[in-house]
Amino acid sequence: MTTALAEYRRLQHNGQPHYGQHLIATCLGCSEDILSIERMTKFLQVMADDIDMVRFGDPVIARFGGGIETGISGVQLIETSAIVIHTNDAHRDMYLDVFSCKEFEEETVRRVLDDFLSPSSVTCEVFYRK
Repeated sequence: MTTALAEYRRLQHNGQPHYGQHLIATCLGCSEDILSIERMTKFLQVMADDIDMVRFGDPVIARFGGGIETGISGVQLIETSAIVIHTNDAHRDMYLDVFSCKEFEEETVRRVLDDFLSPSSVTCEVFYRK
């Protein structure tokens, strides 16, 4: 691998170089905080800080949709990519994507989820991008 490519794919997983780590979480049965734009804005900021990422500006966040598809969508840009949420008001569910070319801990993501939203269940999948 060339030096430039090694610098670009600097994250190591199972002895192989990767560009980034992508965590996808499904959080079901969250607390009523999931309905608050202010609380979800704070969630995005704290998530970025706690997984040791550098935030790039303020989160962009809004509630929209119709009927059973109404919810909040938001993104916190980070120097190494983004943290994205989509929620469902009716069921109090949230779908979270954390993608970064800097490594982070799944346990920290789960702790922030529990601290902010107390979901009844959380499933996470972690992928490594080449």
